[in-house]
Amino acid sequence: MTKNTKGTPKAIKGYWSNGRFVKPEEIALEEVGPPSKTMLKAEADEKQALGEALLTLRADLMTRLDLPTKLLDAIKDAKKITNFEGKRRQMQFIGKLMRPLDADPIREAINEQLNGSAQLTLQLHLAEQWRDKLVADDESLSAWLNDYPATDAQQLRALIRQARKDYKPEKPGEAPRHGKSYREIFQLVKAEMQATGEPDA
Repeated sequence: MTKNTKGTPKAIKGYWSNGRFVKPEEIALEEVGPPSKTMLKAEADEKQALGEALLTLRADLMTRLDLPTKLLDAIKDAKKITNFEGKRRQMQFIGKLMRPLDADPIREAINEQLNGSAQLTLQLHLAEQWRDKLVADDESLSAWLNDYPATDAQQLRALIRQARKDYKPEKPGEAPRHGKSYREIFQLVKAEMQATGEPDA
């Protein structure tokens, strides 16, 4: 036997509240609700902080972000302001301009700059260590050539010999003196490390 559903009213989910019928989709909206003043304030503060970080962002990263012209002009003006109160007001203005923008790409650009700077510092430090070890003993040269076989070994050996000749022991209260070859070893080592893309201790 087939049920005759024609004319049967369809059941509607929900509940009555204060004389008004509330549907499920309205319940969800009520549960989420609008963002609180505290949340809005925290978001505004973060945008302003990101705006301050943009003042020191590299030009290539800034270009990649493709920020609005009005914001770019405001950042340019902020760099010129030296008065504390004037700078504070300008940063508030920048924060206001940033509110409608997606913060994620800006965070990523800032992190890329920070991490890149840390990586460069590490690379320079390792290059200095290698330079000093190469000048100090011959075993380090074998270790270097094993790790960086593309190095011009003849050129590096010549620079090491000259650096040892140029070296003058330190006098009391003075730093040791090194010649041109010492600096050239550093440049060669740094270039080889950058060519491999991964610094090695």
